[in-house]
Amino acid sequence: MVQLVEYDNASPEVREIYEDIARTRGIHPSEVNNAWKAQAIHPENMKRFWERAKTIMAPGALDPLTKELIYLAVSISQQCEYCTASHSYQARAKGASEAMMAEMFAIVGLAVEGNRMASAYRIPVDEKFK
Repeated sequence: MVQLVEYDNASPEVREIYEDIARTRGIHPSEVNNAWKAQAIHPENMKRFWERAKTIMAPGALDPLTKELIYLAVSISQQCEYCTASHSYQARAKGASEAMMAEMFAIVGLAVEGNRMASAYRIPVDEKFK
């Protein structure tokens, strides 16, 4: 298991990233979640990932809740326990109801099953879909 880097023990470069995450999320730097504390062992990768995440997850053509639900759906389909827990929390914090979550879980299950069947059968793509 990776050694987590706490704010108090972080290098100045990592502290700067923690502080940016904290400002963006409206939390104290010591409350940055474990995903960031784990990535702090390699500050250059952490900074790159944070900058991408901050840009991609910001409001745009898709609203923040929709973006969280998409991230959560991918996390479920990829079976990442940490990301599923983290993005379930974030989706609820952005307004996802339990009914929305249940419906999204059903869609993910359906898509995973359909994807596996299409792959197993090696179904050719319809011309109109190309």
